[in-house]
Amino acid sequence: MSETRKQSRKDSSDSNPVKSVGSPTPLWSPTSGLPLQNGLYTDARFPVQNMPIQTDLVWKRPKEICPFPQFIADGATRMDICQGELSDCWFLSAVASLSLNPSLLNHVVPSGQGFQQGYNGCFNFRFWQYGEWIEVRVDDRLPTRNGQLIYLRSSNKDEFWSALLEKAYAKLKGGYNALNMGFPHEAMADMTGGVTEEFMVPPDHRKLGSFLRPLLEKGALINCANSRGSVEKSNEFGILFRHAYSVTGLETIKTKVGSVELVRIRNPWGKAEWEGPWSDKKGVEWNMVSAEEQRRVQRIQQEDGEFWMSLADFCQNFETMEVCHLSQDTLSESGIIKPWICTSHHGQWLPQQGPPQYSLTLLEEDDDPSDPELTCSFLLALMQKCARQRGMLFPVALHIYKTRSERDASQLSLVLSTTKDLGYVQRRELVFRGRLAPGHYIIIPSTSEANQAGEFLLRVLTEKVNKSVAVDARGVDSSSVAPPMSPRLAGLLSANEAKDLFVKHCVKGPYCSPLDLYNLLTEAIAKGIFAGSEKKLSLEHCKSFVVLMDSKGMGTTRLDRVPGIGGKNSGSGR
Repeated sequence: MSETRKQSRKDSSDSNPVKSVGSPTPLWSPTSGLPLQNGLYTDARFPVQNMPIQTDLVWKRPKEICPFPQFIADGATRMDICQGELSDCWFLSAVASLSLNPSLLNHVVPSGQGFQQGYNGCFNFRFWQYGEWIEVRVDDRLPTRNGQLIYLRSSNKDEFWSALLEKAYAKLKGGYNALNMGFPHEAMADMTGGVTEEFMVPPDHRKLGSFLRPLLEKGALINCANSRGSVEKSNEFGILFRHAYSVTGLETIKTKVGSVELVRIRNPWGKAEWEGPWSDKKGVEWNMVSAEEQRRVQRIQQEDGEFWMSLADFCQNFETMEVCHLSQDTLSESGIIKPWICTSHHGQWLPQQGPPQYSLTLLEEDDDPSDPELTCSFLLALMQKCARQRGMLFPVALHIYKTRSERDASQLSLVLSTTKDLGYVQRRELVFRGRLAPGHYIIIPSTSEANQAGEFLLRVLTEKVNKSVAVDARGVDSSSVAPPMSPRLAGLLSANEAKDLFVKHCVKGPYCSPLDLYNLLTEAIAKGIFAGSEKKLSLEHCKSFVVLMDSKGMGTTRLDRVPGIGGKNSGSGR
């Protein structure tokens, strides 16, 4: 799961996107307005120049490769995904996981397309981009060598949906070469609109089953990898290093000596399987399982990339997992329990302005009998828009403050922050999981430096019905909203005391940096002036103060904005 090579990502004119929001409906029809050559559509916008392989390459349509091609043969399944010469296992593992959810797959790969009646060489697919589903149109010419597909192919040589899906995704990203190396969570987000978390595999296998089962039951897509060696080298049991696998199932298997819990995994190569206990090749353990039980779990003993292993062996041979959570929007027609309710906010950071603010009201506690504190679970996902086109990712963070009510932001205290463990991070999407008691909170997405301009998508996912709105979108006059102060302090300095401390610690005249503020407040607390403060002061608190009250975008704040110092608590900080 190596980092994607930096490529120019073209998801505007080159992708020919058409917004298509709502329930999946058949998109394909013999459209008379398409540019046709010899009666067949030819996509002049596909970036053929960005090909990893140029020699001995011939573009052929499926009808030139086999006599009776089919778009989908006997249903689209995880067995239709066999990797070619591209290093895009990160994309293929996501496709394999996607195939386990027919409703979701039908959204990405619309039905009604084929090579029979009405065929004109045009195929359409859908991908999720920053909160909207867009359509990507391609022709069915595919790169071949000696008459064989050189990239993604199906195990059925007459089937072409997966090869054409790969071509459409390559067009979205800027060409086939752009798919060489990447992260599965990017592909999973683009094909599901879900939110992806990264986890370390627990060392105790007894915790793994209870972790995986509810995720699979709720429709989550899961990938795993082992990063303890060189790319595409393998360990002694055949598990490839830095290679993305799909977790496709979890079953309790009945054997002659009792029951055992096994996890089912697929290698997108369609080969190179696990060779330890319960494997297809050396798994004598299957001799203790009846043929009827093996049919029940759809176990097939052949070199097809799919294998089973015990939870203990999984913990020993895999290190990381990526879990893609799906919201009610993508699961509404699947019949699966809805795990998350999602609210989306499209926002931007603007120079000379403070960071945007979003209120979160947690109303209903989780149905979790193991939670003695009766809290509400939530996920926050902060995605930077068009970061690859911009050529950079901002270091970003999320801060969450407790407030007395939805409309009163005058008294805030910092309760959660991603900077505590991660600092400011450069990621396409920063995902943060939290649990808080029912109440009113403020979410503030920020960049590490002032005056950075950029757009973002903030998604708030909760298990129950809760409320999340942009503060300024509520019709509240922003000038009436006091600047957040964290933590709320009991005492105030006199004007002279405040001035003396400010002059002593703030060397930039009327402005105070986070470090200046930290030194200032540290001395004030040491003198006992702030007796009763319950939280230990940190530099991160001071950074938050400055970010929230920086009206000039200079990374500093003025004397009259320092919490509990200047005494002007009614200002907006803007």
